[in-house]
Amino acid sequence: MTLRSAMTFGALVQMLACGGPDEKPAAETAGAAPGAPAAPRDSLVATAPGGVEIWFTLARDGKAADGTTCVDRTMEIRRDSARIPIPLLYTGAAPELVNDSTIRARLSSQCVPGDVYLVNLRTGRPVRER
Repeated sequence: MTLRSAMTFGALVQMLACGGPDEKPAAETAGAAPGAPAAPRDSLVATAPGGVEIWFTLARDGKAADGTTCVDRTMEIRRDSARIPIPLLYTGAAPELVNDSTIRARLSSQCVPGDVYLVNLRTGRPVRER
């Protein structure tokens, strides 16, 4: 085997062992960083009359200016087989049931509490509380 063919063979073996030039590790293609902890599971955080359940769903890690860390979560309203995501509302705390059709939730971004929103349990629509 010549030096040139040995180098080509070595490069081929290395490329095959690494998954090829354009392949990404499975964790990266699944949306998670390699070695990152798994995202928290959906969890029930509140119930309302009529079989309404409020669940934490998606999560994002936050880091405050002082270095403390937190996890902000989105919510989803579930009734029977219906799932209604609450748009654009990440919170760091469980919502408060106001009445049979409304919950109160506080925005959270980078571990800092923000505005308070009232969320309609029928539509999932958040409206800033005044």
